[in-house]
Amino acid sequence: MNLRIGHGYDIHRTVAGRPMILGGVHFAECPVGLDGHSDADALTHALCDALLGAAALPDIGHFFPNTDPAYKNIDSQLLLARVCAALRERGYEIVNLDASLIAERPKIAPRLAEMRARLAASAGVSVDQIGLKATTNEGVDDIGRGLAIAAHAVALIGKA
Repeated sequence: MNLRIGHGYDIHRTVAGRPMILGGVHFAECPVGLDGHSDADALTHALCDALLGAAALPDIGHFFPNTDPAYKNIDSQLLLARVCAALRERGYEIVNLDASLIAERPKIAPRLAEMRARLAASAGVSVDQIGLKATTNEGVDDIGRGLAIAAHAVALIGKA
């Protein structure tokens, strides 16, 4: 099998008046959300970029530009499903996805299983193909002060 690895990264500032969506899960208890054109789900965006990078395709902004009103407030799980469909059209299958979410709040650990299930459903893979971790930035910089949330992701894809 021809294996390929991709890396993705995304960061969004927190802002009042928006829902907090991470990994396709709504954190209703969070008083702020993420600022962005879509639902600003930084975790899902990082996964999309990792998958696109593994296939040597342009980044998420190329496929879903923030200048296109069609993507205003769109559910990023739809974007992930479209990215995965584009890879499958090119003959690739997802071997696994792994991501680290960096946030001071909300508390991520209690919702990791729910996030993994949502991401797996959107990507069309089993939950055991999704690795997900959460950490804080120990009070350092904008992420550490709760002014932003970031995510790193890697994707392993293969073609028979």
